[in-house]
Amino acid sequence: MIVPGSATQVLATELAATTGDDIANVTFKTFPDGERYVQVDDVADHTVIVSSTVSDGAHIELLQLQDAVREAGASEITTVIPYLGYARQDTAFEAGEPVSARAMARALSTGTDRVITVNPHEVAVCDFFDVPTTAVDAAGQLAEPLPTLSDPLFLAPDAGATALAQTVRDAYGEGETDHFEKTRHSGDTVEIEPSDATVADRDIVLVDDIIATGSTMSESVAVLTERGAAEIYVSCIHPLLARNAYTKLVQAGVTHIYGTDTIERPVSAVSVAPTLAAEI
Repeated sequence: MIVPGSATQVLATELAATTGDDIANVTFKTFPDGERYVQVDDVADHTVIVSSTVSDGAHIELLQLQDAVREAGASEITTVIPYLGYARQDTAFEAGEPVSARAMARALSTGTDRVITVNPHEVAVCDFFDVPTTAVDAAGQLAEPLPTLSDPLFLAPDAGATALAQTVRDAYGEGETDHFEKTRHSGDTVEIEPSDATVADRDIVLVDDIIATGSTMSESVAVLTERGAAEIYVSCIHPLLARNAYTKLVQAGVTHIYGTDTIERPVSAVSVAPTLAAEI
């Protein structure tokens, strides 16, 4: 049985279709005082909850779903968190700061037997959970919606994301990979440019795990446009696209933006359901 969170309806349905499981009917309400309410009609002995924690409210809702499913009689619960909120707050830099990723992981561990998540910013956050936790890699699926590319170059925003770009390149079947490097010339002047590869007259695919505000990505697009890139595509696992991120990228010169359905947005061109189904 697949139980969807309110922000993960499409992915949960795709996952149910892929696995052949039924999908539960869930009622979501918000009381006048702002408190949330959920009710799950059906569960199975092994129930899979699918819920991206895209907001503080989504974290509360997921805790409620876990408790509701257990209360309804499920003996085994797998919690699938396609997008794991707070995952980038994985370190305390100053005294008195929380390790928020750890706090959230410990809370969510109380209501499940297992956790599966998709491409967290740092895989090490899986260690914060008190139950077995697996991070699956859906980067290869980002190649699926790409059109036919001319002399493609797959670019990562920094060296740390090069493996992600290589995975997409390998799935696409051809092209080079490279990453951007930042050179600080003064306190407020930073130059970004591809480290080795030429970009003129080539189709470029910018690859990252998450696009939040789009600021860094739009700066990269501007550099590529100035250097004569042909078409520029942006691919990401988690298309958060907060505030005016989409507009910012289009104005910078992006031809198309592709994301997965870990966060359900208009740019969610490919589903991570097959990757999750293989792990479940």
